[in-house]
Amino acid sequence: MSKIRIVTDSTADIPAEIREKLGISMVPLKVHFDKETYIDSVTIQADEFYKKLAAFSGLPTTSQPSPVDFVDIYKDILKDDPDTHIISIHLSAAMSGTYQSAVLAKSLLEEQGEQVTVVDSKSASYGFGWLVVLAAEAVNEGKSKEEILDIIYKNREEMALYFLVDTLEYLQKGGRIGKAAAFLGTLLNIKPILSIDDEGEVTSVEKARGQKKAMNRLIELTRAKHGDKEVNVIIAHAASLGTAEELKELVQAQLKVKSVSFTTVGPVIGTHAGPGTIAIFALPG
Repeated sequence: MSKIRIVTDSTADIPAEIREKLGISMVPLKVHFDKETYIDSVTIQADEFYKKLAAFSGLPTTSQPSPVDFVDIYKDILKDDPDTHIISIHLSAAMSGTYQSAVLAKSLLEEQGEQVTVVDSKSASYGFGWLVVLAAEAVNEGKSKEEILDIIYKNREEMALYFLVDTLEYLQKGGRIGKAAAFLGTLLNIKPILSIDDEGEVTSVEKARGQKKAMNRLIELTRAKHGDKEVNVIIAHAASLGTAEELKELVQAQLKVKSVSFTTVGPVIGTHAGPGTIAIFALPG
């Protein structure tokens, strides 16, 4: 049986200790504060990023890895074991050119490119980070490439994924909505509930007035997806652990929970969603 390795990018928001434990290779994106450039989850971590963001008057920008960044990772893996097959799982192609960089890197490997399978997660943050973790666990269990791909696609379909932003300011700064809409949303304390559709694009589900109503609605939507099944839940937050803990209490009270844990929204996703963003991811237990 050939060896399999998992590659992802930094927008999966997988904690470093989990990546290291499971042998997941990570290609980072970059965050730019004017002329200062930081490597996501390498030279800047979430805590430092949100502190810099709060003090920054503009909006940071982000950039995807180049195909060469992927070629370097792929070649390093294949150098260690030329028979290895690489499954490379990335941020939704509808949101970033990261997936396309990986596809181009595969083509640049020529014959060795046949040993790389590039997957468009059609998701973001731990919405696909969790898929990456499940794939890496399956590798350690000795699953085949086909079995691992089935696990990725099956869980991508089954995952309930909903999030809300604390303020419309960052969506407005990024050109997603107009200034008037951002002002009105702030004035009325409107919390847009968002998800990611089958094409991998951010989509508006509905709006709720007030944080508590919005969080309860996140749970109702999750229950609608999974019914009365026992679920594993991961809550992601952007510099908002207190809110995440409130959501955890609601989750434990209203869902049939097998496990619930936290993760952090990293710098690249945080640039576009803003601090205070909260997300819920749920899969059947």
